[in-house]
Amino acid sequence: MAMEVEENPVQKTLTTECYHCGGPIEDEHIHIHEKDFCCLGCQTVYEILSENDLCEYYDLEKNPGIRLKSKPFEGKFDYLDNTDIKSKLLDFASDDREKVSLSLPAIHCSSCIWLLESLAKLSDGIISSRVNFLSKELRLDYNPQETSLKKIAELLTTIGYEPEFSLQDYEGKQDKKISNGLVLRVGVAGFSFGNIMLLSFPEYYGFEGISDDSIRVFIGYLNLVLALPVVLFCATPYYESAYKSLRKGFINIDFPIVLGIGALFLRSVYELISATGAGYFDSLAGLLFFLLVGRWFQSRTYESLSFERDYKAYFPVAVGKWIKGEITSTPINDLDCGDHIIIRNQELIPADSRLIEGDARIDYSFVSGEIEPLKVGRGELVYAGGRQMGSQLRLEVIKPVSQSYLTSLWNEAGEEKADLSKEATINKISKNFTIVILFIAFAALAYWLVFDSSKALNAFSAVLIVACPCALSMATPFTLGNVMRVFGRNGFYLKNALVVETLADVNDLVFDKTGTITQTGKNKVSFEGHELTEEERKMVALLTSQSTHILSRQILDFLKLLPTKSNQVRDYMEIPGQGIKANIATNKILLGSASFLQNHGIEHIQAQQTIAGSEVWLAINSTLKGRFVIKAEYRKNIRETIAQLSASYRVSLISGDTEQQKQELEGIFPVNTPMYFKQSPGDKEKYILAKKNEGQKVAMIGDGLNDGIALRSSHAGIAISDDVNTFTPASDAILDGKKLYLLPDLLSFSKIGKRIIYIAFGISFSYNIVGLAFAVTGNLTPIFAAILMPLSSITVVSFAAFSITTMAKWRKLI
Repeated sequence: MAMEVEENPVQKTLTTECYHCGGPIEDEHIHIHEKDFCCLGCQTVYEILSENDLCEYYDLEKNPGIRLKSKPFEGKFDYLDNTDIKSKLLDFASDDREKVSLSLPAIHCSSCIWLLESLAKLSDGIISSRVNFLSKELRLDYNPQETSLKKIAELLTTIGYEPEFSLQDYEGKQDKKISNGLVLRVGVAGFSFGNIMLLSFPEYYGFEGISDDSIRVFIGYLNLVLALPVVLFCATPYYESAYKSLRKGFINIDFPIVLGIGALFLRSVYELISATGAGYFDSLAGLLFFLLVGRWFQSRTYESLSFERDYKAYFPVAVGKWIKGEITSTPINDLDCGDHIIIRNQELIPADSRLIEGDARIDYSFVSGEIEPLKVGRGELVYAGGRQMGSQLRLEVIKPVSQSYLTSLWNEAGEEKADLSKEATINKISKNFTIVILFIAFAALAYWLVFDSSKALNAFSAVLIVACPCALSMATPFTLGNVMRVFGRNGFYLKNALVVETLADVNDLVFDKTGTITQTGKNKVSFEGHELTEEERKMVALLTSQSTHILSRQILDFLKLLPTKSNQVRDYMEIPGQGIKANIATNKILLGSASFLQNHGIEHIQAQQTIAGSEVWLAINSTLKGRFVIKAEYRKNIRETIAQLSASYRVSLISGDTEQQKQELEGIFPVNTPMYFKQSPGDKEKYILAKKNEGQKVAMIGDGLNDGIALRSSHAGIAISDDVNTFTPASDAILDGKKLYLLPDLLSFSKIGKRIIYIAFGISFSYNIVGLAFAVTGNLTPIFAAILMPLSSITVVSFAAFSITTMAKWRKLI
């Protein structure tokens, strides 16, 4: 509905600030609906929001808008209609959905978040929008048939959130320069801390030589000036974190830190103005300096462990590279633009590529949320993160491998799990810590108001100052960061640090069999039945080459044939846990379990014999040819590994294979271990959920192929990876298959890490108790606070690093 505008909207100033942006109103202004605007731009935004029933924007914050003098975008975003340029900016594209991440520097408050996440009401083509407040980034899903990236950029600019595009550095846009702002804050805090300390030396040593009070006052106000950037700039990450936690309904460890910062600053200002003391500006600057150094160290620790920098070294993902007709397993970090790669059924596509050969049916559910696979024609783009759901493909890499994008896939896929931030040990403690400190502070205030009112304010503020949990906040990240470092050296890679705590709480382990406790590539394969002709062997080799299932790869290795005519495979379908069917040339091939073939009309399958291995039946053109018998070879020290785990955990086995190896498995697992066979991926998920409903903390250990649902459903999903692309975003951790024998030590070490956190908490609490003993008396001195707070932080950090390293050496993990 059109806005009704007064006939003469431009009038003399009636109010002092604009209703939209809060900016000052000059000589002339616009007056509409009893509201004043400083310019046509602000009026335009208001009209757009009013017409779309979005004026709640103004209720969340006073004057939340951004001043907009005109519409400066006309022609500015025309380049976004260029297909080549747009393809470099998009994260994902299909006929009816495109995804893009936009940098919006104007984001500044909760009203911004609310408005930007309501963009779907302003444009029918926008499907969803999500704001990352800390990085000032907007992630958009939209329908390109209803709107365009150019129109969205114009819309955002119209409402005051002009996006920043940088094609020059787009390739590296995922490399978040997290530490740049942090380093600047550390530098500012360090500069202020050092100078305030120098200026405060006379106070520390009780020098009375400065007889001129004006100099004392000057030094005090100079310290205040030096402290202002620390409070207003350096401490902003803690304000934002505390605010976000309160909005989510819980108190994190940054909330009491913010209380301490506020108490330090307000008391220091009070002492300076009232001429009752020198204040605590040195302690304030020192507190922020050491906290930010700790945060910087933490970010550097995580960065060195992250897949964004050391993907090849830490994550054994490989892909088949096509070189002169031969397929070579190649780490994805070694791929270059122009390389041809082979992607089989269920394999993840590691880089944006172009389809050269094959019937592509790409599952983009991890990227777009769409369940239905997308058919892609020859020569068309296939995006990183998609998973092939059919026969083998040959692709040409057109962009460097986006490691950070695959990492974001892994993290985002875990969003379906519960929000672990509320469950972390530090946040469980911080709520009670805050309540106790506030109780002590008010109790001290009440006591001294009765007995000596001159000490009441000092005691109240001193408690908040000394109890600021800077050491407490460092204990968890430093300890978990060092635990992750030890894990990484042993081929165990976690999604994030909170997984360490989850692993420490696990009491129930569920194992898959094939590819998990059995060793890939070392099984003995034989064929029983009618002798296969050379042509039939080639067809079986071509069929099994399309699949990533371990049994398919073992059969292909047994045949010792190199399939080269993948384009002959039609109507390929692989049913997890059952088998494969496809048409090759004019032949219909079935390969899988006895029940799978029987369900497709194959009769006369003989009763299964008791064999210590798996069997895969083969039928060609409805004629039963026989079966491949695959005898498993178990991983190194698997009996000892299971025995160690069984001593501390409930252990069970759940497998999609038949019971033919049950007798041998009973020799590996303890007596009466629950074992379930012929389990589909859905059955595995139900089993995990049933255990969780019983109150068990469950870890699923699988190969990441058919176990994706179970891995995602468990408290901690551990994917076992060998030398193939078994990456699954559903997992919480990746363990090198050759290091499975270390699993008991790794799980035990996660418990050690949690104990060290508790000991570090104890050290921190001890410092707090000593400090509180002085604070409640109302006699806390600046020098005492300046020494105690950084000393407690340094002690905790040193203890965490030394303890983890010592325990890791004792356990022979480093």
